Amino acid sequence: MTEGVLIETSDGVLRITWNRPESLNSVNGPMLDAAAEAIETAGEDVRLVVVTGTGRAFCAGADLANADRGTETLDGANRLVRAMTRSPIPVVSAVNGIAAGVGCSLAIAADLTLAKSSGYFLLAFVNIGLMPDGGATELVAASIGRARANRMAMLGERLTADDAAEIGLIYKSLDDEAYDAELAMLTQKLGRGPTKALGAMKGAIGATTLTHLDEALDRERTDQIALFDTADALEGGMAFLQKRPTEFTGK
Repeated sequence: MTEGVLIETSDGVLRITWNRPESLNSVNGPMLDAAAEAIETAGEDVRLVVVTGTGRAFCAGADLANADRGTETLDGANRLVRAMTRSPIPVVSAVNGIAAGVGCSLAIAADLTLAKSSGYFLLAFVNIGLMPDGGATELVAASIGRARANRMAMLGERLTADDAAEIGLIYKSLDDEAYDAELAMLTQKLGRGPTKALGAMKGAIGATTLTHLDEALDRERTDQIALFDTADALEGGMAFLQKRPTEFTGK
């Protein structure tokens, strides 16, 4: 069992739960790889994948406090996004709170994303001198268009769950009190649905809407690695850890 992520299969549902509530479920390479492997190796008895988090966050992004500026987390996120989007099994993201940074990417990589209305989506990368990754440059734009994707990426503005549903970034936003019942209904409906047909639908829709996802993931990886060593990214990381405003220089 990999620390920080719970993986269990019951009644045909593979549940992946980010389980680091003390850090708002920030993720690292081993956690992401474990989740990806679970999806990649799922047997025929698995008819649905549900990804969620414990506590008040879905996932607040990469674990910057323990990051070494290497590619482990970046590569793990890319592997998981590929697993989620390539698998013939339907994937639901159950967003129980904050979905920021790569957590936002993972949330919207699912086929259907359900969120509590108290949660929000945030491409926080710009705030630390980096660019969106985890496929966000394709996933977000494919869902809500270029202008809105640029707004989220370049301005780093929070998008409430209600607004995310209204503009088509996610499937549905529910009042916190109604969320659990809706998730149970959705899980039951998809978990008992025509698995082969759902897989065919997923593949066909993905083929026409995420045509450049692999290219986006590779491009993000190359550009993000280059950004890791910029003065602005170093400043952004230090400011985040020291909980102070950033002073970017454009270098």
